Amino acid sequence: MKKIARIGVSLPESLLNEFDLIIRTRGYSSRSEAIRDAIRNYISEYKWMEKEDGEIIGVLTIIYDHDIRGVSDAVIDLQHEFGDIITSSMHIHLSKDMCLELVLVRGDMKRIKMLVDKTVSIKGVSNVKLITAFRE
Repeated sequence: MKKIARIGVSLPESLLNEFDLIIRTRGYSSRSEAIRDAIRNYISEYKWMEKEDGEIIGVLTIIYDHDIRGVSDAVIDLQHEFGDIITSSMHIHLSKDMCLELVLVRGDMKRIKMLVDKTVSIKGVSNVKLITAFRE
């Protein structure tokens, strides 16, 4: 039998409520089961990004709060810095405060990963996801 480790996690109540709704909708028997599944998916995605090299084509989705000072400028500055791998971008207003940036990328996976890592570290960015569409 595998050894089980117990952990405590602090979350905003709204995030936990949303997670609980997903748990019920997807039919998980417990939070623990859903958290294990989420962690496995996160690890799998991270390992894929770490192992891959070579050319890829994909979409980087960025959700951020444009009311946080400097976040919009930081996102735009990164797009200029990584212009060699960015083929196009689209800006969408999700709400009064929140924006979605869709950034099409094509190039070396290591360079794209650098863009992802720098984007994640911007204060005010709440979600970053790379969706790969094709590997050359």
